[in-house]
Amino acid sequence: MSNVRTRIMFAVVAIPGVLLLAWLGGYAWALFVAAVLTASLIEFAAMARAKGVAPQTATMIAAGLALLLVFLHERLGADIPALLGQGIVWPLQWQAFLWILMLFMAASLLIELFRNRPSPLLNVAVTVLGTVYIGLFLGSAVGIREIFTVHEFHVGPVFGTADLDARQFAQLDRWGGYTVMAMLATIWICDTAAYFGGKAMGRHKLFLRVSPNKTWEGAIWGFTAALAAMTVAHLLLLDYLSLPQALIIGVIVGTVGQLGDLVESLLKRDAGVKDSSSLLPGHGGVFDRFDSFIFVSPAVFLYLDFIVFA
Repeated sequence: MSNVRTRIMFAVVAIPGVLLLAWLGGYAWALFVAAVLTASLIEFAAMARAKGVAPQTATMIAAGLALLLVFLHERLGADIPALLGQGIVWPLQWQAFLWILMLFMAASLLIELFRNRPSPLLNVAVTVLGTVYIGLFLGSAVGIREIFTVHEFHVGPVFGTADLDARQFAQLDRWGGYTVMAMLATIWICDTAAYFGGKAMGRHKLFLRVSPNKTWEGAIWGFTAALAAMTVAHLLLLDYLSLPQALIIGVIVGTVGQLGDLVESLLKRDAGVKDSSSLLPGHGGVFDRFDSFIFVSPAVFLYLDFIVFA
């Protein structure tokens, strides 16, 4: 009960701040995601070291942050030339993505060549895993928010035109904030329902090898709560989505989010640690708190980008 009380007290303080940053969007939200990305990669590297692997922590962080910037491509493409002059040559988004991936792969291999550490194959493999799993996946959380603010060509199905006026751009920005806030809230509601539903009714183990305390009953409670949360979000805030579209996001959170939690549990169990760190009172580490968000973000980003705004 003491641990639950600590978790609740910390959540009451932290949640409004996270939601505010999601609402603000832009560089404020990107900086928050960058902080989560950095802390998660540091904790991921510590877990790998517990297994005797020596990942390149600085390389992971640098490449992860660079991948995050790819999702800010349009915003940076407008702001940097305006700040430094129109002579700046700005690459296309896919060009930037390929350059970062190729430079990262070359750098990680060359750094390992000169590090003289045991198990270079494992070191590079874990470095690449952490960068893609945490860096690229979390970067897509910035991409979700940016779709609504700078990618005006995405929103034809919403307004019926790509030539938007100021009022429509303002509405898009509000929808962007509401979408990320709803996604975060749905993840938290899903986790809470799964925890308490499993405590009250759990009988059948969900994945005993990975997480002995999780049950099918808890997972069903979490899934149901995610659907209910996104239904409410659709009715109150997300009127650009149809009800089936909102429910699909609820399905993504209720399934992919819980799988993300299991994936992190698998990594922690292999590393022999209970939490990724003790940074957050009552909640373990940053990686622990955002494991579902890491998995959900690319799925929601791809759904919005390629289906809702197709």
